[in-house]
Amino acid sequence: MTSSDERTRQLNGTCAGSVDMELFLHYSLIPSLCIILVLSFLQRWEHCRQRDDTSLLLENRLGIVIPLDFLGTFSNRWSYGIAFGATANKVMFLFSEGYQPLQVPQWAQAFVLLVGGIEVGLSHFPFFACLSSEFQLISSILGFSYSLIWFAVTILHITQCPHGPFLGRYETVMFYWPSLLCLSFLLGRFLHMFVKSLRVHLGWELQMEEKPFLEVHQAEHVKQLLRKPPLQEKKKSWFQTRIYEWDPCFQFPSRMIGTTTLAFICLYLFIDIEFCVFMYVREELDVFKGELESYIASVNKTGPLTPVILRVKELINVSKGVWVATILPASLTCVSYLFHVLACYRKHIKRLWAGNRHFLPLKFQNPSSSGSVVAIARYSGWQIAYILWGYLIIHVVQSLFGMAIMYSLVLPVIHNQSLGVLQGLGIGMAGEEWTRPPQDGLTLCFSLTISIVLGLMILQVWIAASFFLQPKMGPADQQKPLALNNRKAFHNFSYFLFFYNVLLGLGACLSRLLISCTLGTWLVARIDRTIMQNGYEGADMGFRAWVGMLFVDHYHTNPVLVSFCHILMIGHRERKLPQAIKHGYLNQSAGPRTSARSRTRWLLLQTLINNPSLVTLRKPKADHGSQEFTQILLTCSES
Repeated sequence: MTSSDERTRQLNGTCAGSVDMELFLHYSLIPSLCIILVLSFLQRWEHCRQRDDTSLLLENRLGIVIPLDFLGTFSNRWSYGIAFGATANKVMFLFSEGYQPLQVPQWAQAFVLLVGGIEVGLSHFPFFACLSSEFQLISSILGFSYSLIWFAVTILHITQCPHGPFLGRYETVMFYWPSLLCLSFLLGRFLHMFVKSLRVHLGWELQMEEKPFLEVHQAEHVKQLLRKPPLQEKKKSWFQTRIYEWDPCFQFPSRMIGTTTLAFICLYLFIDIEFCVFMYVREELDVFKGELESYIASVNKTGPLTPVILRVKELINVSKGVWVATILPASLTCVSYLFHVLACYRKHIKRLWAGNRHFLPLKFQNPSSSGSVVAIARYSGWQIAYILWGYLIIHVVQSLFGMAIMYSLVLPVIHNQSLGVLQGLGIGMAGEEWTRPPQDGLTLCFSLTISIVLGLMILQVWIAASFFLQPKMGPADQQKPLALNNRKAFHNFSYFLFFYNVLLGLGACLSRLLISCTLGTWLVARIDRTIMQNGYEGADMGFRAWVGMLFVDHYHTNPVLVSFCHILMIGHRERKLPQAIKHGYLNQSAGPRTSARSRTRWLLLQTLINNPSLVTLRKPKADHGSQEFTQILLTCSES
């Protein structure tokens, strides 16, 4: 550590800027509530908009403002995702439970966190509300102004205290640059909305159509179902086969995009925080190592505790190196989990669209409606929390594996004890007397023992397949039938191995426990699959949230169902059109209106007058008016 970094840490350890971000969070509620009130005044109730009722107070303009549609929003997905990313610093502040606006007893901390979550949601509500508002001209101005306030305050906070007490130079920049990037994107997005809505308002561009009930990709999905499958499938590349294949008839909803974006940024911030804690612990360990070295120097390296102290120093150095080395693989594991969750979402939701529920446990094939509604609200927050805690657990597990590798393979070679390790394995030179294996070779000796045990287990399977099963019944059979052969030899084989397998079962039980713990800790961040055993999946609350979210999306965004409802709505509008035209003169006086039926009859009359020979070819009807109409046309044609 250089002296300049030390001075930077000392300087910024007591840095007190004029901007307190926690205090600004409280004061940001004032403009946030004002923006919500303005948008609520502009938003009219849907039934009042249909009735055009203006007789009540404020013309019923105090409507409910929604931040975004968590179910069926497929437009502006990345804008919503970036808006979620702008909340990452505050989400991590809540995650660390550092938000304490009220002094309450310990049992009431849950209510304080609830209040903190609501406050963070209100402070960032204008970002989402202005993006989803129908009044784009006003909402773009409000959203741009509010984003500019947050951007300016964050820049001021960074410039006043750019460094920090843990990482030294530019520590604050490392924590706040994702939020600045998201706020910059929102500023550009709101500016684009303002220019576009202004051009529409001035008549330079046409007004965009309302949000369609049936999305384009949903219609394409239904068309794809109605087409005949191709006789020969296209050859897929290695990337499409092994990693991911893009589907033009599928789009992730805004909720999934926002959750993934926020999870990425929160994971980055969590790694930064973890590294800051590591730097603090490392400095404390360095102080402890200095005390140990001073003790060794005081006893001139001849004290009884000197070997123990040297091993402790080695343990500290190895632990620090392994912890830093496993940051990258642990973070890459969690990043791959985030992408894999998106791929599993598409795979599972498509199976539900096809009516296939067999990939789910029996208890989850018909989840409760109330639990599914709650799951759609829980999923995003739980996914982020699972990723963060999963990263920490995976990092610890990988560090333990790294320590085992260091002490079993690397350190013996560094200490020139590789020969002793080989002697511990029983691979010494010929004629050399066997001695007790050294301590450094015990791990490899244990590994060799496990390898021999596994080899004996595989040998049992090979003997059973070779001597105790009857031959295949046909050349196309993949394995022999389950029919015993050489029964007397089989009974002796089972008898003598009975006593050995009693001892082997203890190791199998311990391996079962070890594998379960390893897989459980490795997959704890995967919310899309349960780590519970068969029959106990209901205890996995994260997996329940995942399944409930899938079913809510399945029932509300199924392309076939949405297309059917779209057809019904179009038919209903077409049936209502003649009736609306019939009574249109009561409300409008823009000019004469004709129904589709009258227009068709008028065109029929013109066609028959211009082509009299077609009159006799018309299909006769029992209607008296139709007969009179045909007779008049015949008279006109004869004259």
